[in-house]
Amino acid sequence: MPLKKALVPVGRIEQRILLIRGEKVIIDADLAQFYGAPTKRLNEQVKRNKARFPNDFMFQLSAQEKSELVANCDHLANLKYSKTLPTLLPSMAL
Repeated sequence: MPLKKALVPVGRIEQRILLIRGEKVIIDADLAQFYGAPTKRLNEQVKRNKARFPNDFMFQLSAQEKSELVANCDHLANLKYSKTLPTLLPSMAL
C-alpha cells in the first residue's frame, strides 16, 4: 500500500510551534491556515464546542505578549494591525 502524502508538511508545522508561558502552543491564525479556514471561524467553532475541550485548552495573549510575538515572528506581522488578541492552542491540537 503506497504511503499517503501529508496535507501540510511536518517541517512547516514544527516551524509554527511556539514556546509561550512554558507551553508548546500554536497560534490560532497558523492553525486555521493549516485547516484552510478563516481564523474567526476556527475560534467560533472552538467556542461553540467548549464542552469537548478542557477548561485550560486555550488561552489568549496579553497586548504586551502580542507585541513581542509580532516583533519576533516575521510571518505574524499582519497581527500587528488586528484589534483582537490572538488565541493560543496546545501544539497537540494538530
